[in-house]
Amino acid sequence: MAVQGLSTDEVQQIRESLAAGRKPRVVFTEAAGQMAGQLGQVVELTDPAASEEFVVVRFGRDELPFSPADVAIAPKGAGRKPAAEAKSEPAPPSAPAVAEPEFVLDTPRVPAPRREEPKVEQQQAVEAKPAKRAVKAAKPKSPAGLTVTLAYAEGEWTVAAQQGTKALARPYVVKPAEALRMVALVDVPGVQEAVEQILAAERAEAEQQAEKLRAELAEIEARLAELREAR
Repeated sequence: MAVQGLSTDEVQQIRESLAAGRKPRVVFTEAAGQMAGQLGQVVELTDPAASEEFVVVRFGRDELPFSPADVAIAPKGAGRKPAAEAKSEPAPPSAPAVAEPEFVLDTPRVPAPRREEPKVEQQQAVEAKPAKRAVKAAKPKSPAGLTVTLAYAEGEWTVAAQQGTKALARPYVVKPAEALRMVALVDVPGVQEAVEQILAAERAEAEQQAEKLRAELAEIEARLAELREAR
């Protein structure tokens, strides 16, 4: 069964716990994507009116904002191994002892030269054994994926960067010209046209505001001229 997000009452309980100095444990829901099922601690609740992602969760060394739908109250004992279970776990098996070749001292009644043949066979067995004990080299761990996001909202362009679950750069504002240069690097039909439409709409809005300001300025200058003539 899918884990549901935080209810209004649970958000209030978390707020009271934070005020008392506690950091409630939460579990990420399927809405959080690849982090689903993992645990974190709520360290802060920001203003819900400013952003829907107002639940700040500590995950490892990072503190990232999430919406109430992304997390749920962690069940009691989640992430902790019971003492009985810990004691019952068998100890890791020790490395098997490598059997060494067994040499038997014998005194046969045959002449000495004929006794050298079994020694040659034993020597070959000893030399061949290290090949069976060769250790396979560990495969190097590949780095986590890097995601760079260019976004437009409420008249501003922002850029953010994240590697795996770690935020390398929180969203910061860039100029429209810089955003257009970034989009020009992405050879995807329709993307650059969409950006140019946004910039055209912003230019039209700016021109309307400039025209309005010019009209207001002309009205103020006319009023000022009337007052000068009245002297």
